[in-house]
Amino acid sequence: MPKKVLVVDDDPDVRLINRTIIEENGYTALIAEDGEQGLQIIKKESPDLVLLDVLMPKQSGLRLYSQLKTNKSFQKIPVVILSGIAKRTFLRSQKALVEFGGNEVPEPEIYLEKPVESDELGKVLRDLLG
Repeated sequence: MPKKVLVVDDDPDVRLINRTIIEENGYTALIAEDGEQGLQIIKKESPDLVLLDVLMPKQSGLRLYSQLKTNKSFQKIPVVILSGIAKRTFLRSQKALVEFGGNEVPEPEIYLEKPVESDELGKVLRDLLG
């Protein structure tokens, strides 16, 4: 059974491109349009990897990432951040959440800034999932 990769992104074009890359590399793509929907799918489907955008409506990727990395049920799921914002901005935002009473969370396994080449994303998938 192919491994499952959840794409959480509010941009339909990004979701389509990522789905194509995931499927071309032999994995099953799951799709969510925001962090809220992403969390529901994670609870139901237990994906092997999450590709996560940061800036989204309803629930941001920042908040979803914190939830995943502070919940024992989800901590082991690798998360690749795929965002248009710089990594240092993401890390500063994570630090701010901690300062306002959130839990400390580790840095993402991999942080890719958009746009990312399909070959690069394919390599990341293979490296993390085998």
